[in-house]
Amino acid sequence: MRVVLSTYGSRGDVEPLAGLALQVKAAGADVLVCAPPDEEFAARLAEAGVEMVPVGASVRSLVSGPPPTTDFATRATVLVEQFYEAVLEAAEPGGAVVATGLFPAVAGAQAAAEKLGARFAFVALQPTMLPSPHHPPFEYPMRPYPAGVTDNRELWEHNIETTNALFGGPVNTHRAAVGLPVVDNVRDHVFTERPWLATDRTLGPWLLPADREVEHTGAWILPDDRPLPADLEAFLAAGEAPVYVGFGSMPLRDAADAARVAVDAVRAQGRRVLLGRGWAQLAEVDGADDCLAVGEVNQQALFPRVAAVVHHGGAGTTTTAARAGVPQVLVPQIVDQPYWAARVAALGIGVAHDGPTPTVDTLSAALRQALDPATRERAAATAGEIRTDGAALAAGLLLEAAAL
Repeated sequence: MRVVLSTYGSRGDVEPLAGLALQVKAAGADVLVCAPPDEEFAARLAEAGVEMVPVGASVRSLVSGPPPTTDFATRATVLVEQFYEAVLEAAEPGGAVVATGLFPAVAGAQAAAEKLGARFAFVALQPTMLPSPHHPPFEYPMRPYPAGVTDNRELWEHNIETTNALFGGPVNTHRAAVGLPVVDNVRDHVFTERPWLATDRTLGPWLLPADREVEHTGAWILPDDRPLPADLEAFLAAGEAPVYVGFGSMPLRDAADAARVAVDAVRAQGRRVLLGRGWAQLAEVDGADDCLAVGEVNQQALFPRVAAVVHHGGAGTTTTAARAGVPQVLVPQIVDQPYWAARVAALGIGVAHDGPTPTVDTLSAALRQALDPATRERAAATAGEIRTDGAALAAGLLLEAAAL
């Protein structure tokens, strides 16, 4: 049996699929991942021993480079076509396709599975991606919520119209071109009747009652046994545990100012600073020996050795910090990040910064709260509730379906 895992998104979309791929391989099935061609994604998948099929343009170049020169509908059409062709070639009849990431890429992967006669599963990497009376949908900037509507069910009904308006044309034009029937409700067709949710049940619960059944597998975690670099080990050994600050795949508008704010806020707490360069390319601000900037490192090994983690609120970073039992300060920027910030605050394992652009004063205040012993105790206690078997459970679901 061949399993094809498909995504178009950032590191937080690719790494969970690598975690699932390892479990599928361990169960004896053939597996590969269709993902953006970014070198760091290819390297991470290669380290895990997972075959990758590069699809589309580099995500990092898209988010960090100049604005696209083509219109939205054209970009959506291209993504549908690219992922349809890639998955059609990679998958097989009777196999399985699991897809997440940007909607047009998922729609293309689904159409390929449908054409081949392969099983298809849509997976959300955060609860807010799925319709629920307990939260509103993501608000598209070009199509905001209707004025005065606050009921979540009504907003999700509006989301059907929004999704059809944005993606119905590209998706249905492509479906007709490859001999598949067009659909009236592209959102629900792509989401399927029983979508999967790959989040930890403590951090990202699926609240009931809900309007649809969801297969809640737990978070898909890729085990990481890479050693920390020698210079980082030396820095950690040279003094008290530092505060880690990193914004992952967020490019940030003014990275130099963000680094200065972070360093000053951490120093105000009497702590050393460890900057994760990330896509923002954060760097040391003055060459002092209480600050070090690092590139791609094993966060699973690093986070238990820091005093707190300041980050953007991606699902992967939030889960890794929670597993480590370390307090967090989330500075959410876009999409699902406000949700994760609210969850961390609600659990008492960290602080949600108010707004995407911290100042020295606001970040200092958040850090003081995060470094309080009560927050650390709660973070340590919650770490024991975070499960790591979500990818194994999902792999089991795939193989059980194959046996039917």
